[in-house]
Amino acid sequence: MRKLALFLLASAISCAPASSGLKPVGASEAQEACPGGRRAWNLSITDLRAERKDTERVVTLIRESLSKSFPGCQWSKEDPGTPTISIEVHRLASDFIDEMFEAQAQWQVSAQTASGKTLTQFEAESSVSRPNYRSSNNERESLRQAFEAALKKTAVGLRNLPEVP
Repeated sequence: MRKLALFLLASAISCAPASSGLKPVGASEAQEACPGGRRAWNLSITDLRAERKDTERVVTLIRESLSKSFPGCQWSKEDPGTPTISIEVHRLASDFIDEMFEAQAQWQVSAQTASGKTLTQFEAESSVSRPNYRSSNNERESLRQAFEAALKKTAVGLRNLPEVP
């Protein structure tokens, strides 16, 4: 009975999405408090992945990471008259292929003025291959590396926004 309970516990833990172990990260630079010199932005994050069993977790992870990357910003969801940064998540996963964990983080980023004019649009993408090391959560580690690299590309792209009126 005890072995069965341990087996069920181990099965439940291994079925958790790899994103459950990711923590928000920031790519902060003090001279850039907010993209485009604007203190307030609407932030819209949409999960368009094929498997969305952890959508809320992924959206929160990206939102908190952007907050750390731009600590001077105020992020809201829908404030008319405020420019919008939109992120569409297309992939955030790590798959085991040929003795390697292949992780990808991919999302589309766009920024629009309050009137809807597009200021920028770019893809933030990262791929990481990691061998299956013993005594390590290689799936989570490869996903963490891919996520951090894509987030850094996102922050760099948003830092390059021109002044937004």
